[in-house]
Amino acid sequence: MMKKQHTLKQSFTLSSKGLHTGLHITATFCPAPVGHGLKIQRVDLENHPTLDCDARLVGETQRGTVLVSENMKISTIEHAMAALLAAGVDNCLVQLDGPEMPIMDGSAYYWTKAISQVGIVEQDAARDYFKIDKTIEVEGQHGERMKIEPADHFCIEVTTDFGSSILGRQTAVLDNLADFPAEVSSARTFVFVREIEPLLQMGLIKGGDLGNAIVIYEVELSQERFDALTDKLGVSHMDAKQLGYLNPKPLTWENETTRHKLLDVLGDLALVGRPLIGKVTAYKPGHAINNMFARAIMQCI
Repeated sequence: MMKKQHTLKQSFTLSSKGLHTGLHITATFCPAPVGHGLKIQRVDLENHPTLDCDARLVGETQRGTVLVSENMKISTIEHAMAALLAAGVDNCLVQLDGPEMPIMDGSAYYWTKAISQVGIVEQDAARDYFKIDKTIEVEGQHGERMKIEPADHFCIEVTTDFGSSILGRQTAVLDNLADFPAEVSSARTFVFVREIEPLLQMGLIKGGDLGNAIVIYEVELSQERFDALTDKLGVSHMDAKQLGYLNPKPLTWENETTRHKLLDVLGDLALVGRPLIGKVTAYKPGHAINNMFARAIMQCI
């Protein structure tokens, strides 16, 4: 375990469209001093307001984690937060020129790669770990459960069950954060075809496409409806009888969707504000219960 706090050696910048807004957005990750923590600054707004990456400031969890204040929102922060947590970055200022983090390819790969390229530097202050000494557990309204219990290092196990004939029940495990770049960072976000139209009607996923999300087609539509849907996704028409994954890029792992859920849990736990020592077990996690879990941990600190 790292004994000292760390920040980035130098700044880096990444840009892409936002998953939900469809806007082209740029994020610059900057070194920050000891005790600064993780913060996001909206440089597109007057006076450049800043929000702490704090689980208690999460106001929305519909298809992403959203920091909320009286005058602004910052959405879809979880992938970048997971990359920072896994790399051991304690102090960082993210300067953002839009209302959400760029989605990149729907994973944490590009954030992780950029952090690795610029490197991190040790700072002259001790790292403030929270070592779990008793089990902390939360349950949601739909059978979801999360807990953290004492262990000698941080590790996590995630199980998903979407009632899906294609995905089935899956488990993903990360026993060492050092394995995050190779084993988790490139796991992409995902969506079921049956969810796309309702999400669009809610004003979400305006920037979603097959380049930044795994799209799972498991309930057959009429060819006409399927054609209309692929038109919205901006891809060629396909045979509506052919169920499966719509993406031209194959899955990296058979359980990629569950590895992505593990990635999301890490990103949401970064908002606790302190590195954890304990074993996390999550069953059917999602951003809502992830945030409930993070807040429960913070109440015990």
